[in-house]
Amino acid sequence: MKFTHQTLPQRVVFAAGDSPVAVAAEVEALGGSKVMLIASDREKELADPIAKEIPVVLRHEEVVMHVPVEVAARALRVAADAGADVLVSVGGGSTTGLAKAVALTTGLPIVAVPTTYAGSEATNVWGLTEGETKTTGVDDKVLPASVVYDAALLTTLPGEMTVASGLNAMAHCVDSMWGPRADPIDRALAQEGIRALATGLPAVADDSTSVEGIEQTLYGAYLAAVAFASAGSGMHHKICHVLGGMFNLPHAQTHAVVLPYVLAFNAPHAPEAETRIAQAFGSRKASAGLAALREVLDAPRALRDYGMPQEGIAKALGPVMKAIPANNPTPVTYANLTLLLEAAWAGDPIN
Repeated sequence: MKFTHQTLPQRVVFAAGDSPVAVAAEVEALGGSKVMLIASDREKELADPIAKEIPVVLRHEEVVMHVPVEVAARALRVAADAGADVLVSVGGGSTTGLAKAVALTTGLPIVAVPTTYAGSEATNVWGLTEGETKTTGVDDKVLPASVVYDAALLTTLPGEMTVASGLNAMAHCVDSMWGPRADPIDRALAQEGIRALATGLPAVADDSTSVEGIEQTLYGAYLAAVAFASAGSGMHHKICHVLGGMFNLPHAQTHAVVLPYVLAFNAPHAPEAETRIAQAFGSRKASAGLAALREVLDAPRALRDYGMPQEGIAKALGPVMKAIPANNPTPVTYANLTLLLEAAWAGDPIN
């Protein structure tokens, strides 16, 4: 074996039903005395009990999907005005993403409290959108110092969002099998992440209040994000980042739609990944395992259902081609990429 693997430093706390106390302990460990609490108005009821236990100097509610640069600039300005020394984010990927945008400039530590399965909390990847262009980068300053997972905070997550967010986490696992820096450790973490997600998601889809199912899904989402942070963005994420920024598509649903098409595209030229993914699903074939899970979950099926125009396929081709890593298992051409995007747009069956 010849590879280099970097493990990112981060505290992870699983605290079902106990996030206020757990967050307070993490803030205290960081020496925080002036907390900027970032949570949208939709997350207010979940954030209020946490706010009571920590020294909040500012509550910031302006959270926007894909983190527009102007939204990040306003958050940065109010953080400076308040003299914040710790950021606490309570919410999904957009909320964590805004905290990262502030940390990117200020270097302030983040305590992330996820309320979806987005996985952003366990990566050092940031993203900002200007106009129709979403830019992502890697910087250790944006890696949350601590993550507090509280399954109780996800018992009210709507079923459709649970499915889309969980499949977004699944996409982290799949992309980690062949990302530009993928190594054997990433693949092992991703395989276990797929197994946990495939176990947890049906349980949560059947009973949204199942703490055991939520914890399995959170565990899988965390492993997915850790693997992804090391392996880097592969073909799947490059496609979704371009489409999401260009057409303002919902993040999780876009990932849920695109994933089976990328898996079918790459699996024939990635035998080790194909075997690992199939084993994690308990299936003979990777794509068959994912298809069976998607059927159980009634997963999102077509990009056109979420606002992508058909003419957007031609518009996206160039930016996507430029973004896909050179070491993608299957060589990418304008012709086969067009077929993939057309199928994902229409929700065509996968052969």
